[in-house]
Amino acid sequence: MMYDPGYRPIYRGWLAYLERARASGETPVRLAIEREDGLVSVFDTIAPAKDGDPDGTYRMVERAVKFLLWSRGGWRVHFQGPAAIGRRLKADYSETGARAFDARTMAGVYEHPFEVALHSAATFPEPREAVHFPGGYLNGFRIGFDLGASDYKVAAVVDGEPVWSEEIPWAPGEQADPDYHYEHIQAGLKKAAAHLPRVDAIGGSSAGVIIRRQVRIASLFRSVPPAAFETKVKGLFDRLAADWGVPFEVINDGEVTALAGRLSLGDTAVLGVAMGSSEAAGFLDDEGHIPGWLDELAFAPVDLNPGAAADEWSRDRGVGANYFSQQAVGRLAQAAGLSFPEGMKLPERLKEVQSLVVRGNMPAARVFEQIGEYLGFTVPWYGVFYRFRNLLVLGRVMSGPGGKIIIDKANEVLRTEFPATAARVRLHLLDEKSRRVGQAVAAASLPEIQGARP
Repeated sequence: MMYDPGYRPIYRGWLAYLERARASGETPVRLAIEREDGLVSVFDTIAPAKDGDPDGTYRMVERAVKFLLWSRGGWRVHFQGPAAIGRRLKADYSETGARAFDARTMAGVYEHPFEVALHSAATFPEPREAVHFPGGYLNGFRIGFDLGASDYKVAAVVDGEPVWSEEIPWAPGEQADPDYHYEHIQAGLKKAAAHLPRVDAIGGSSAGVIIRRQVRIASLFRSVPPAAFETKVKGLFDRLAADWGVPFEVINDGEVTALAGRLSLGDTAVLGVAMGSSEAAGFLDDEGHIPGWLDELAFAPVDLNPGAAADEWSRDRGVGANYFSQQAVGRLAQAAGLSFPEGMKLPERLKEVQSLVVRGNMPAARVFEQIGEYLGFTVPWYGVFYRFRNLLVLGRVMSGPGGKIIIDKANEVLRTEFPATAARVRLHLLDEKSRRVGQAVAAASLPEIQGARP
C-alpha cells in the first residue's frame, strides 16, 4: 500500500474469520436492525463454537453490527448468538460505551431510545422490509438540486434533459444562522426557474439523513444551535415546498446517486457511491426499488488497522469517510509529501491535487491510485451486505483524470484478488459533467406530476 502501509482491508479479515469459525465448529449468529414503522433487516452469519480468539471474534461481529447499523439504519439492534458477544455489544452500544456516538446518533435520527436486545431463537424478529419506487419521472419543467458541503448543484430540466446547471459555492457547515441555508437554496432554485417557462416540480438531495423530507442530522447544519435546528432546519424542505407550491421531494444524496445510476445505465441492482466532502451511498435492488435503508457508508468500517485515521465525528477508526472522500485525498496527499498553503481547505486541496495530476505529477496520481486500491478491496466487502451488479462511482473526487485512475486501479485489484467479484460486478464512471451535476439532474425526476409515468 503506497501511502498507507498499515491498511488492513476488512474483507480479508472477514474471510479469515469465517474460515476460522468453520474450522473450529460454527454456531449461528443472527443480527437484525430495527428502524421506523417496525421495519427489520436481518443478517445471518456464524461464530466459532470453540473459540480460541474471543477478542478477534468480537471484533469482527462488532464491525458487522456497525456496518449494518449505518447501512440499514435503526434504533434497535437485535442479537442472537454467544452470550458473551451479546453482553459486549450491549455495553459498547450504550451512552457510556465505545460506540456511544453511534447509539446517540441513531436515537436522534429515529427519535427513539437506542438499545441492543438479546434474543433466543424463539424471540428473534422476522425480517420486514419496505420498498418504494425512486422517482424516474421525466415529464415537465423541473428543478433539481444537490446540497454538498462545499457547493450545491442546481439544474433546470425539461422532459428529462438538463437545459441549464450550475455549481454554486457555499460554506454551510460554518453558518450558525439557518436563514443562510434557506436563502442560498432559495436563490439557487430561483436561478434555475429563470431558465424555465414554468416550474412543475422540484426534487432535491442533501448530504445527511433525510427521513420523510425532514432533516434529522447533517454536517451541513452542524454549526446551527440545537433550538434553531428544531425550529428552522428540521422542516426546512417543508418550508421550501410550501413556498413553491409544486410537487417537492427531497431524499438522501446517496439514494439519488443510485437513481442517477439507474437513469444513466438503464439497469438495476445499483450501488451508488459519491466521493465528495464525505462518502455518500445509495442502493437500488434488482427490481429497481429503494429499500429505504440509511446507506450512510461514511461511518461504515472498511479498515481493520487499529492505527487507522479516526473519523472526526465518531472518533472510530477505519470508516469510509477517510477512504472515499476529499478527506482521503487530503490525508494521502500529505503522506505523498505534497504541500499546500497554510489555511487551504480540503476542497481547494482536492482541486490542487487534481491539477497536479493533469500536469503529470506522479505522487499526486498515486493519491488516486491508493483510493482505487481501497475501492478494489472494499467492493467485495460491500457485497457482503448489498446485492449489486453495478457500482456507480461519482462525486467531486472522481472529476478529471484522477477518477479514471481510481476505477482502473480498483478493477486491477478485483481481477487479481477477487476474480469472482470482478466477473459479477461492473464499475461505472460517468462522463465528466454527469460526475459533477448528475445527482441534481436525477433529483429533478423524484416528484411525480399528475399523469406522469416513470
